[in-house]
Amino acid sequence: MRHIAAYALLVLGGKDAPTAADVEKVVKDAGAEADKEKIAALVEALAGKPFNEIVAAGIAKLGSMGTAAKPAAAAGGAPATEAKKEEAPEPEEDVDIGGMFGDEDDY
Repeated sequence: MRHIAAYALLVLGGKDAPTAADVEKVVKDAGAEADKEKIAALVEALAGKPFNEIVAAGIAKLGSMGTAAKPAAAAGGAPATEAKKEEAPEPEEDVDIGGMFGDEDDY
């Protein structure tokens, strides 16, 4: 994920075709460990493809994915009636995302 994010930052910064060295530098400058093999595979896979079109295709694919299906209606043809329960919103929890970018430092 950090390699794709670095590639995206380079593209957004104006570099149309970032090299493996460019991506590696961004990852290292962010304080994370760069995996040269993954970076090389990423750059090779994205070579010659406009990044904005790749992102648009990914968003379209995510949008086409359905959500959980509703339960089927009762066998008699009449819809099952259930009392609606109002659920209280759950309080938000603080999520520890430590190590997400390869750093293990506590700030």
